[in-house]
Amino acid sequence: MPTRIIAVANQKGGVGKTTTAVNLSACIAAAGQRVLMVDLDPQANATSGLGVEKVPGASSYGPILGEGGMLDKVRPTAWERLEIIPSELDLCGADVEIARMENHLARVKTVLQPVLDCGRFDLVLVDCPPSLGILTLNAFVAAEGLLVPLQCEYFALEGVTMLKTIVEQLRNSGMNPGLGFLGIAMTMYDARTNLSRSVVEEVRAHFGEFVFETMIPRTTRIAEAPSHGKPVIYHDPYNAGSSAYEVLAQEVMQRLGLVSSA
Repeated sequence: MPTRIIAVANQKGGVGKTTTAVNLSACIAAAGQRVLMVDLDPQANATSGLGVEKVPGASSYGPILGEGGMLDKVRPTAWERLEIIPSELDLCGADVEIARMENHLARVKTVLQPVLDCGRFDLVLVDCPPSLGILTLNAFVAAEGLLVPLQCEYFALEGVTMLKTIVEQLRNSGMNPGLGFLGIAMTMYDARTNLSRSVVEEVRAHFGEFVFETMIPRTTRIAEAPSHGKPVIYHDPYNAGSSAYEVLAQEVMQRLGLVSSA
């Protein structure tokens, strides 16, 4: 089976995007798949969230600009079957530099091709910046699907509508005709509030089967795990947040046709 590549994206910050990318990558790796996390966010939160040090020159910045290869940037994490191409501050200037280059929206797709061809990974997850800049659009052009973490708030719905428009534009322009939504993951869900329940109902009414059944609860353990450099399943495996991400990982693998072996 060819390596699958999924972009984890939401242009609105604070919705659990990176938290979802980190925890899904860990849960899918724990389920037996070989996972590569590509941290394209200059804030490098996915990098620190997986316990990897931010080192100058370690990111994908050089390869994207034509200097070196992406496979040379792959680093191990503390967990089996989970590796990362880290981020660091040099990616802050990538949008400006890439904009000057030929075929600027396909730079990430081009440099990721050897990674897909090498046979080392079953799944590549790309953590996008919380914006719709050139790095994010590059991730969309490279990916076969988008996984959108969506906070249980009303403004969230507007953001998904914008993403849907961009997906249609990239498909219609021929930049990525096969791009679509893998799914929408509802995050920071609080079953005690009418707000959370009503937002979930509205999102399901608009996007139907695209919305994953599993909802990620708002828990202290999920919030504090990054400060320990660990996914929540390794920080507190018996927490409700850990269980939710494990179930969500099973849903994601089912949609991708990946079989759990653990």
